[in-house]
Amino acid sequence: MARIVVLGIFVADATYRAQRLPRMGETVLGDAFSLGPGGKGSNQAVAAARAGGDVAMLTRLGRDPFADMALDVWAQAGVAFAGTRHDIPTGSAFIFVDSASGDNAIIVAPGVAATIEPSDLDGWADEIAKAAVFVTQLEQPQRAAQRGLEIARNAGVRTILNPAPGADLPDAMLALADIVTPNETEAEALTGIAVTGIDSAERAARRLIERGAGAVIVTLGANGALCHADGTTTHIVALSAGPVVETTGAGDAFNGGLATALSEGLPLDRAVRFANATAALSVTQAGAAASMPPRARIDALLARG
Repeated sequence: MARIVVLGIFVADATYRAQRLPRMGETVLGDAFSLGPGGKGSNQAVAAARAGGDVAMLTRLGRDPFADMALDVWAQAGVAFAGTRHDIPTGSAFIFVDSASGDNAIIVAPGVAATIEPSDLDGWADEIAKAAVFVTQLEQPQRAAQRGLEIARNAGVRTILNPAPGADLPDAMLALADIVTPNETEAEALTGIAVTGIDSAERAARRLIERGAGAVIVTLGANGALCHADGTTTHIVALSAGPVVETTGAGDAFNGGLATALSEGLPLDRAVRFANATAALSVTQAGAAASMPPRARIDALLARG
């Protein structure tokens, strides 16, 4: 299996379920609480590994119980830690989950991962060069993500940029991405085009291609995903795997599944369908890393059509 290298962060997710968010100065009683592994990069690495990929994770960790949690969850999923450890605390995220809908709102404090520098990526260049697919997001500093993309591109490694959280990015960074994978909100942040359906998603995708992206996949939640590559636009419909419990980590499941499918040599349209199945299964379970489905369940959902 060709290796997938993920640059990103690990944070401990403190998840609160409640009927609504409190207003400033207000306290509300929650319905449930959990503490577990999170961070987009970590979630994507776990998703890719559980989907069958050979995965290495690049990040900075502290020397604390949250870092121990990261190492434990990666060991269980089969993710190799190829980063470094430091005497700065590992980060955490506050996650509010609406008890009725399962929708979420998140505040991330990256901790030691916020100190990742381009020089770290230079030190990890050999690891990146061994990969078939390199994946990064925007929870670590942007200039570190850009340096990772540069190293991967120079080594002939296929690059996936998940522009989350949403941010404005320079054209030079988009041009380093073979595939850019925004959701509706992130696509709007990058293009100024409000994505409300298939047509507007295609306009946003075309705009990102104009700015330098190699291919664009706009994830559309229950509407599946829109893929624009090589002048062709394809709408890949969503798959249903059961009732939605929680949407936390669905985008990470999609990106992890996409990376695994591409590392196995699947063409882009089939890789997006594989990613859709991975995401569809993830929302039927609570949690982020904990909801990432194993390969057998992904294959079974795809076989059902």
